[in-house]
Amino acid sequence: MPQERQVSPPERVLVVTAHPDDSEFCTAGTVLQWTAQGTEVTYCVLTDGDNGGYDEALPRQSIAPLRRAEQRAAAAATGVKDVRFLAYPDGRLEPTMELRRDLTRVIREVRPEVVVLPSPEINWDRIADVHPDHRAAGEAALRAVYPDARNPFAHPELLRDEGLAAWEVPEIWLIMGPSPNHFVDVTDVFDQKFAALKLHTSQTANLADLEALLRRWQTEHALAGRLAPGRLAEAFQVVRL
Repeated sequence: MPQERQVSPPERVLVVTAHPDDSEFCTAGTVLQWTAQGTEVTYCVLTDGDNGGYDEALPRQSIAPLRRAEQRAAAAATGVKDVRFLAYPDGRLEPTMELRRDLTRVIREVRPEVVVLPSPEINWDRIADVHPDHRAAGEAALRAVYPDARNPFAHPELLRDEGLAAWEVPEIWLIMGPSPNHFVDVTDVFDQKFAALKLHTSQTANLADLEALLRRWQTEHALAGRLAPGRLAEAFQVVRL
């Protein structure tokens, strides 16, 4: 069932995604509202999306730097200044101890009140969300949030060598999952969200029906969240830890 939440905006949010453009598809409308209220948002993108793109004329070695540049531009358009790339291989992401350590490092550096991450569960209703990198990113991020980041004895080199003390994340917001319980109305910022998504030119320039597709998805979320007719929403499963 939709969950109503009336809370003040968090001071710090960390958004973990598998690929450049995942944030713009799933969270940019919410992020726009957070940053407008003064929330410091950090993006942590686990791969450079170097398996992506549609233009076969582009040299493959140019894709990673291009997609990083697109993500930085899209982040800036939504008020996000801190964008971090972990450069794991696109299409081969796994929730390894190395990735958990690297995510734990970011969590302890940012010290977020909210971590937004892909759901590790399969959402059979939307095949785009079933990408294995999404679920691997979610599984690794969830393990980094709990128990790694809060446990001072996990990845001891982070405290010993980098001075990064344990941090307990109070709340996670899962995206792309099968059980959303919180719906954020993004109608008034949809045009800004869509403009940020279009900055991922290497992924979207060939998609004539992209806006219609995004509006359909956001309308489905709004209906699930029992918003008024004609509204658009982003969907999350909010879990208090």
